[in-house]
Amino acid sequence: MPGPSLEMEPVEPQSLKKLSFKSLKRALDLFSPLHGHLAPPDPESKKIRMSHKVSHEYLGTKATTSRPLSEANAVALDRPAQPPVPPNTLALTEPSSDLQKGGAQNVLAVGPSIQPKALNDIGLPSKSTAVVSASGSSERNLSTSAIMERIPSKWPRPVWHPPWKTYRVISGHLGWVRSIAFDPSNTWFCTGSADRTIKIWDVGSGRLKLTLTGHIEQVRGLAVSSKHTYMFSAGDDKLVKCWDLEQNKAIRSYHGHLSGVYCLALHPTIDVLLTGGRDSVCRVWDIRSKAQIFALSGHDNTVCSVFTRPMDPQVVTGSHDSTIKFWDLRFGKTMLTLTHHKKSVRAMAQHPKEHCFASASADNIKKFNLPKGEFLHNMLSQQKTIINAMAVNEEGVLATGGDNGSLWFWDWKSGHNFQQAQTIVQPGSLDSEAGIYALCYDITGSRLISCEADKTIKMWKEDENATPETHPLNFKPPKDIRRF
Repeated sequence: MPGPSLEMEPVEPQSLKKLSFKSLKRALDLFSPLHGHLAPPDPESKKIRMSHKVSHEYLGTKATTSRPLSEANAVALDRPAQPPVPPNTLALTEPSSDLQKGGAQNVLAVGPSIQPKALNDIGLPSKSTAVVSASGSSERNLSTSAIMERIPSKWPRPVWHPPWKTYRVISGHLGWVRSIAFDPSNTWFCTGSADRTIKIWDVGSGRLKLTLTGHIEQVRGLAVSSKHTYMFSAGDDKLVKCWDLEQNKAIRSYHGHLSGVYCLALHPTIDVLLTGGRDSVCRVWDIRSKAQIFALSGHDNTVCSVFTRPMDPQVVTGSHDSTIKFWDLRFGKTMLTLTHHKKSVRAMAQHPKEHCFASASADNIKKFNLPKGEFLHNMLSQQKTIINAMAVNEEGVLATGGDNGSLWFWDWKSGHNFQQAQTIVQPGSLDSEAGIYALCYDITGSRLISCEADKTIKMWKEDENATPETHPLNFKPPKDIRRF
């Protein structure tokens, strides 16, 4: 008689992860002297690692205790260099006098000893890190995070700003609106367009007051003088014009540019006009005599942004060659070249109160100090588009307008991006016509005007109903600061 048939038990399929863990457990069981525990630490390697960290981070910091330490957990981090340590001791630096008296061992220091609150380099009170002691096998229970330094972020916390919203859309131009300038009395502003006209609008009502014709190509730069009744315009037709606002007509032209003129600025204290264009030169003009004083040459590509100051550097230019140059207006020579950007510097904005400015490129928005041009920091987000325009007001709200119609608002001090708005194109326009070409705050800084590719001018203001509770500040300090 045949015997009973033996049925094979089904083998449970095991995942690669499970098999890996099994193999790891076998290896630990095989090599670990204490089953269920990780291998004992190597004090020599830990000493090297920690002394390297201490010497980099806390070199020159005298560790002083703010309360009496017990014999078992006191450690002084005065010097990173150390004598050989006995095998059962995990002291990172020379033991304190208490330790020497009591002969206590098995001390593990995980950070600098507690020290009085001091001001760090940004001016914020720094917290101290605790000293953690462990003995025997319990030191294996410390995770690696205990070895990491725990210090608060030195980054300044951003000021809360209410969000901005559109409150008026002005139509009137027949082409892209490329430039804008405000009247110093804050009653009107002018816009230049690809329809070759300059239009003057009332600030309060948004009504059209005047249209000026004379350019034969798009108008890319505008400036209104605070000392004379003059307005200046520049365009792709190589022309730079001076308009008398009492007669409403062009009274002077400044000839010299070899190609289109892309940017224009008026010196705040002397009667000098600066224009930059596709001929890679920033030209300095005497307003009254129409004479060219200097041709500031040195850029390798189009000069597309310029601003002026009363003190040195009196002229700062940004170019498609991705550099920013500071110019000495006495000799017409370069004082300094900033090469931090990787792409064209199409827009720059000078802070109205502080001695610093921001520059925008497709890679990053960067802040620089004046007059030396020290790099301060990058803005904490990337707009990831070509930025054509930027403006900052006295409250520290920086606005940047992109080629894709994105209008981002930043806190100037911290570089935090607190609002990302998207412009809405005029009905009948294509979505691809959502582009912002010029931005300008009014004299008070409470209204922002954007000039756009859908032929409109949009006016923005802060939301009066917003509070820090309705629009909380979602800010995380940066872990690492991108230096370039």
